[in-house]
Amino acid sequence: MRLESVVPWGRSLAEYTDMFALSEEDLRSGVLDCAGGPASFAAQIAERGFDAVSCDPLYAFDVERIAARIAETYDTVLAGVEASRDRYCWGSIESPARLGDVRMAAMRAFLQDYPLGLRSGRYVAGGFPVLPFAADRSGLALSSHFLFTYSEHFSTEFHVASVREMCRVAREARIFPLLDLGGNQSLHLGPVLAELRGLGYDARTERVPYEFQIGGNLMLRVRR
Repeated sequence: MRLESVVPWGRSLAEYTDMFALSEEDLRSGVLDCAGGPASFAAQIAERGFDAVSCDPLYAFDVERIAARIAETYDTVLAGVEASRDRYCWGSIESPARLGDVRMAAMRAFLQDYPLGLRSGRYVAGGFPVLPFAADRSGLALSSHFLFTYSEHFSTEFHVASVREMCRVAREARIFPLLDLGGNQSLHLGPVLAELRGLGYDARTERVPYEFQIGGNLMLRVRR
């Protein structure tokens, strides 16, 4: 992976809690954050004494290079949000500027935790469709804003393989959102649901208490 191709954008534990309808029991079960990027989720979970591991190809790079890439891309990302602001629900986050503040707070928490977390194994370099973990590593595997989001970049087969891999390393997988980059329901969602159900998985969509992209309030929950 080339760092120049990455647009890092991180989210917090509070957002993860709503995006994935997380309970205290979920957090205690052990969580894998797949394609976690510069989210502060793993850092904040560790502060609470729970087991959380985040996996991403980004973690092949040191903290200085990741911080520099965040700085390089920050204004570009916010400009893109401003240009398409009618696709978003401006409620608790009332403006693109406020969005930038919220995201930077999460990414700063990640950067502060990253050197120690990398040494302790909280951050592991790796990615879909083959995760670098043993079977049944955790109770729950999450993936935020990667699967389905990049529908034009990855095939239905890639999505199915990635979800099955999440279910190999954890008892349950949850993916959010189910919209593509254009804010439309992913064209892969129907075929992925059909194939997973045909393979014997319990796969269903569920509404969650989070909606920033208009219509983006559903997650996919999959159990073996």
